[in-house]
Amino acid sequence: MRFSEKFEVFLANRDWTATGVTLYQSPLAMEIFELIALLLTVTAVFGYVNARVNRFPTTIGVMLFALLFSVALILLGSIFPSVRESATNIVAQVDFNEALMQTMLCFLLFAGALHVNLDDLRQQRRVIGIMASVGVVLSTAIIGTGTWFLLGAFGIEVRYIEALLFGALISPTDPVAVLGILKKVGVKKTLETKITGESLFNDGIGVVVFLAILGIATSPDGHVSGGHIVHILLVEVVGGIVFGLVLGGLGYWMLRRIENYQVEVLITLAIVAGGYALAMRLHTSGPLAVVVAGLMIGNHGRTLAMSKKTREHLDKFWELVDEILNAVLFVLIGLEVLILALDGSALLLGVLAIPLVLAARFTAVCSTVGILAKFRPFSKGAVPIMTWGGLRGGISVALALALPAEFIEARDILLTMTYVVVIFSIAVQGLTLRRVIAKFA
Repeated sequence: MRFSEKFEVFLANRDWTATGVTLYQSPLAMEIFELIALLLTVTAVFGYVNARVNRFPTTIGVMLFALLFSVALILLGSIFPSVRESATNIVAQVDFNEALMQTMLCFLLFAGALHVNLDDLRQQRRVIGIMASVGVVLSTAIIGTGTWFLLGAFGIEVRYIEALLFGALISPTDPVAVLGILKKVGVKKTLETKITGESLFNDGIGVVVFLAILGIATSPDGHVSGGHIVHILLVEVVGGIVFGLVLGGLGYWMLRRIENYQVEVLITLAIVAGGYALAMRLHTSGPLAVVVAGLMIGNHGRTLAMSKKTREHLDKFWELVDEILNAVLFVLIGLEVLILALDGSALLLGVLAIPLVLAARFTAVCSTVGILAKFRPFSKGAVPIMTWGGLRGGISVALALALPAEFIEARDILLTMTYVVVIFSIAVQGLTLRRVIAKFA
C-alpha cells in the first residue's frame, strides 16, 4: 500500500470529532477569511478591468461590473441551475447589513470626515442642519405616501406604516456614495460642503426615524409613545455627538503627547474601531460619534497635534482604507442582486419609485433653500445640483435588508425597490453629476 493510501485510511479511521478539527467542509460553506479573500480578489479584478476599459470612477465601475457579472450568472443559471445556486449561496453568506453597518461604515465615515474643514462646516451649519433633520422627515413623508398609493395602484395591499418605512430608509443621502463621487467631480466649495456635511449627519436622523417607524410597524398595538421616540433621539443622536466629542478629545490628547506616526495612525484606528464598538454597546449613534471624532482629529488634531510627516502618512493610510473599502462595498452592492427575489412587478415599482424619490429630494432642497435664501445667498444652481447630488447607497440597502420578514409582509418588494433606486442613484446620478454641475453651476 502506498503512503498516500495509508494516509487516507488513517484519516478515515481517525475520530476527529474529539479534537474539534473539521477535515471536510461543503464547498459552498466558506470561512470568514475565504469570503474576504474572494471579495478582495473579485474587487481587484473588476477594478483592473474598469481601469483598462471604462475608466469610470472606481466605485461606480466595480459596481457596474459586479452587477453585470450577477446578471450573467442569473442568465447562466437558467441553463445550469447549479451555477446560480452556488453563487447565490456564497453571496448569501455575506451579511450585508452587518458588513456595512457593523464593520465598514465606521472606517468610511471617519475617512470622509477627516478632510472636511470645520470652518466651512460651521458656515453651512443651518443648511446642513435643516436638510439632515427636517429634510429627512419631509422626504420620508412624501416618499412613504407616494409609495402607498403606488403599491395600491398595482393591487398590492400594504399598511401605510410599511410604506413609510421605505420612505425612511431611502430618504437619507449616503455619505459613502456621496463622498466617493464628489472627489471625482468639480463643484464649488460651498456646495461641496453642504452636500458632504448633510450626508455625514443625516444618516443619524434617518436611522432614528427608521427605528421609530419600525417600532410602530412591529408593535402589537401599532403604537409607540412620543416619549419613546424622544428617548431614541436623545440617546442615539445627542448621545452619539457627545460621545464623539469625548473620543475626539481623547485622541487629540494622546496625539499631542507623542511623535511616532506608526503609533499615531494606530491611535486613529483604535478611535474608529474601539469607539464605534463602544458607542453601539452604549446604544448611541456610532456613525455620528465617528463623524464628530473624525472632524476633531481632521481639524484640530492635524494642525495642532501632528507633524508634517505624520499628516502625510495619516492621509495616505486613510485614503487607501477609504478607496479599498469603498470598492469592496460597491462590489457587494452589485452582487446582492443574486439574493433578491426578482419579480417583474417589484422591478417596475422600483423604476417608478425613482422619480418619486427625486421629487421628494427636490421638495426638501427647495424648502430649505426657500427658507434660508431670505437670510443668505446661495450658489448658482444649488437646488438642481443638491437634488441630483443626493445619492443613495449601501446604507439604504442595509436598512432594507434589516426589515423583519415576520412583521413586514411587503419586505421583498420594498427590498427590490430600494435596490433599483440605489443602482440608479449610483450609476446614473453618479456618472452624470459632473454634467449637471457644468450645466447649472
